[in-house]
Amino acid sequence: MSSLAGKHVLIGITGGIAAYKLPFLVRLLRAQEAEVRILMTPSAEEFVTPLTLAALSGQAVHHHLVDRRADQTAWNNHVAHAEWADLMIIAPATANTLAKAVQGLCDNLVMATYLSAKCPVLWAPAMDLDMYQHPAVRQNLETLSGWGQFVMDSPSGPLASGLSGAGRMAEPEAIFHQARRMLCSNHSPWRGKKILLTSGPTQEPIDAVRFVTNGSSGRMGNAFALAWSALGAEVTWVHGPSSVQTAALPGVHYIPVKTADAMLQACQAVADEQDVMVFSAAVADYKPSNPLPGKWKKAHGPLAIQWDENPDVIQTVAASKKPHQRILGFALESTWDEAEALRKCTAKHADAIVLNQAGDPEGGMHTETNRVALISQAGISPLPVQSKEDLAWAILDWMVTTWKF
Repeated sequence: MSSLAGKHVLIGITGGIAAYKLPFLVRLLRAQEAEVRILMTPSAEEFVTPLTLAALSGQAVHHHLVDRRADQTAWNNHVAHAEWADLMIIAPATANTLAKAVQGLCDNLVMATYLSAKCPVLWAPAMDLDMYQHPAVRQNLETLSGWGQFVMDSPSGPLASGLSGAGRMAEPEAIFHQARRMLCSNHSPWRGKKILLTSGPTQEPIDAVRFVTNGSSGRMGNAFALAWSALGAEVTWVHGPSSVQTAALPGVHYIPVKTADAMLQACQAVADEQDVMVFSAAVADYKPSNPLPGKWKKAHGPLAIQWDENPDVIQTVAASKKPHQRILGFALESTWDEAEALRKCTAKHADAIVLNQAGDPEGGMHTETNRVALISQAGISPLPVQSKEDLAWAILDWMVTTWKF
């Protein structure tokens, strides 16, 4: 089931150029089955049309406290909108709107609803560089944060004025991920848990331009990061070079590495403070003994490579595991060998191993789905074939049930 099914998201759009991005945010929320209502200030209509937003949200868009038509006059009940919402997002949040919010001014439907809202509020500021840096604006942002409301950072980049710097509205994807975290983490058993996650392949250098690697996409690790971010965990994500990675997830600290040695070093540096460690990376078993400093030329003839065994990242980290910590590893086997997976679980001092099979047309490295079984001393728990995103949620549910978080 979608993580936002049944959640009510109220979006207040104000009059800034970044309003043109809001349809993308609406689509992201609706794709996760959230119910979305949209309110607009009159000036917001200069930048994005109510018709577009109504089509994407599936609901009428409201933009006046009182709707006056030829045949009737109707009042938009701002209190009812506020009571309906599980989360209110105000984006783009202009300097004018921020000032009104702090002073309690109430001259449009968005502000009237905001002042009535008891749900969490997420602000996405958007304005020009000098406005964003003005002491009055900075104070207003700090005031809203001090009231317990979440204020998104404004990334640097090109601005509508032609300047470049901070003040841009956060991208719709970033707003979406923060909104999902706020909606899903309140009663989550993962809220505040510290997680170490590894993913992706490693790259072991042969010379200055060549390396040995494998076909891991990092998709499974990305799925774990998405789920834990939504559920309020604090994730340290040690990842090899990956073609699948969601950037800037809230609650996630990214540590990029290339080699098995670098991955082990990064994991050991943070392992003591973790509650759960999940090792989904496809770490190379061997590395060239003596990588060449330059490029080996074809004219030199075939290159003979000697190999050294890489450290076992899971086994090395698990050797210092604390009593409260839990460790989950992955085993990719050429055949469906549950006995071998259990042997690895024991040898590596893991609490459980996720068994999957190379060459499975519905699982393994090169697919968007996976077929796995969770194997531990307590037994074998097969899971149905499903997308790696859904599988991550299923494994997290298994951890909560089995490890009693």
